[in-house]
Amino acid sequence: MDFALDARTQELQEQLLDFMVSRIEPAEPVFHEQLAALDDPFAWSTTPVLQELRAEARARGLWNLFLPGEEGAGLTNLQYAPLAEITGRAGHLAPPALNCSAPDTGNMEVLAMFGDAEQKERWLQPLLAGAIRSAFAMTEPDVASSDATNIETSIVRDGDEYVLNGRKWWITGAMNPECEIFIVMGKTDVTAERHRQQSMVLVPRDTPGLTVVRPMTVFGYDDHEHGGHAELLFEDVRVPVTHLIGEEGQGFAIAQARLGPGRIHHCMRAIGVAERAIELMCERVEGRVAFGKPLARQGVIREWIAEARVAVEQLRLLVLKTAWLMDTVGNRGAHTEIQAIKIATPKVVQEIVDRAIQAHGAGGLSQDFPLAASYAAIRTLRFADGPDEVHKNSLARAELARQSAARGTGA
Repeated sequence: MDFALDARTQELQEQLLDFMVSRIEPAEPVFHEQLAALDDPFAWSTTPVLQELRAEARARGLWNLFLPGEEGAGLTNLQYAPLAEITGRAGHLAPPALNCSAPDTGNMEVLAMFGDAEQKERWLQPLLAGAIRSAFAMTEPDVASSDATNIETSIVRDGDEYVLNGRKWWITGAMNPECEIFIVMGKTDVTAERHRQQSMVLVPRDTPGLTVVRPMTVFGYDDHEHGGHAELLFEDVRVPVTHLIGEEGQGFAIAQARLGPGRIHHCMRAIGVAERAIELMCERVEGRVAFGKPLARQGVIREWIAEARVAVEQLRLLVLKTAWLMDTVGNRGAHTEIQAIKIATPKVVQEIVDRAIQAHGAGGLSQDFPLAASYAAIRTLRFADGPDEVHKNSLARAELARQSAARGTGA
């Protein structure tokens, strides 16, 4: 494994760092001011400063970096990892400025891998251009959605149409008025094998029977800078059968294909969050005096900083290894490492942000610093794309099987 940056990645990294320092970071307060002035606070994608940044990102060749192949920038996971980390430093602004923000990234990947020509033309191309936004509707309030086979939303064929009925919640981006399309996961055949009951269909926002019930909050934050999280109600929602993605019964497999890259992208960006938290912590403790000396000279503070640096370096290496494996042996071959980074990264970054908050005193809880919002966002990652406990259980089961096989005793 050679994690040295190749020439193209190094060039993109330098360009992206310059873009971050010269344009995105100075634009953060402007973005929030313009967002506060909008009639609809969830319409973040219409802010003038973001439109300007997007145009410049495209001109600089910093557009759709997440997507491999001809439809995207053609980068490998290993090439994209250090770039995603940089964008994590300004999580509400940098990813959308580069058209690399979830959930659109995962939806574009689904359409690129499984969409037919008509679906790609109608939905993928506008998403690639940043002209519209999208959402992924899987999680439900009435079942334990950590097991995706539990979902109860029904997708019933009626002639040339599918009819959807059910409830969804925590649907990220759904509050954004520019969110024009939902990828909805539901059951088309409850009698089929457990992992073949689900399918995915495309549901345009203006389809009769689809209601955005309410926005959800995370520790009081509505995340309007990211399009919010919504509860949705589907009541006899009808879409043409041509809106089926892939084949009937393929929904669970598509979801797994979508979540693999999504999990590693979240972890890449989370490392950027941790790096910024460490920078803010160091700046704060060097400038604050308590009990007659700067906080930076307090032993406990130095311990926090040292442990944070060690933890970030460990996480980065594990993420890079995972990206390399995904590139060389595929997502299935990297399954153990994908689970490992999904378990480790949010928990460790949450602890680093928490200590940065502590180092800031009461200021760390306030809107004057990005730390409180970062804490709320990182805490959600311990649920998003599967909760910690599910990944730990699966990882432990695989490890037990591997060890048993090595001993020759069977599973």
